[in-house]
Amino acid sequence: MGAPGSTKNVRLNIRVSEHEKDIITKAAVTLNTTVSEFVLQKAYVEAQAVLAEQSQFRLPDKQWREFCKALDSPPKDIATLRKLLAEPGVFDGSS
Repeated sequence: MGAPGSTKNVRLNIRVSEHEKDIITKAAVTLNTTVSEFVLQKAYVEAQAVLAEQSQFRLPDKQWREFCKALDSPPKDIATLRKLLAEPGVFDGSS
């Protein structure tokens, strides 16, 4: 689950209600694992899914082709944008 060869040396604490703890404990017992391993595995999988949603997307074939065509076409020449990018930015000046 973690990086290969990594050790678990950081603690993560959460507060739960008695009902939430009971449900989580029953689920862990059902899967024959500890509460800690159950919570870690489920949270880790969900975290990966959330992050994947932020970096990956799927489109139907037609929309994908249109998207690729837009990416491959030359950029529009927007005079005000060209002017803006030619000016020094707030971090370009000397301190």
